[in-house]
Amino acid sequence: MLVKRLFAPLLATAGLLLAGLAIASPGQAQTKTLAMLDDLSKGEWTLRYRDGSSIRKVCLRKGDELIQLQHSDANCSRFVVDDKANSVTVQYTCRGNGYGRTSIRRETNSLIQIESQGIEGGLPFEFQAEARRTGACS
Repeated sequence: MLVKRLFAPLLATAGLLLAGLAIASPGQAQTKTLAMLDDLSKGEWTLRYRDGSSIRKVCLRKGDELIQLQHSDANCSRFVVDDKANSVTVQYTCRGNGYGRTSIRRETNSLIQIESQGIEGGLPFEFQAEARRTGACS
């Protein structure tokens, strides 16, 4: 009885999380758009990783390209954890290729901070980066 009482809230929370992931359709940030990402300036963005890794360029067309930087080619289901005026957090699951959780904080519509972590191809990843709009997409 004690074990059931202790684990009931944990099981209920896990069930809600799994239900939320099942509702999110693959490749979409649910049916709800993330307004903060939609408002970012479209075009080429340059990511500078805090650990000194190579600079990366991303062509921003919708804004949600920034959510799955580590799983950019994967068809993943997404769950919006937090959606505020100047920040978003999205958790995603890529069946057979891992998962991730990305938080994006907007400083301006052309400057953001990104933190992401998860598992890709069986290996953990974690990064922090600053991204700036640097021009038009080529």
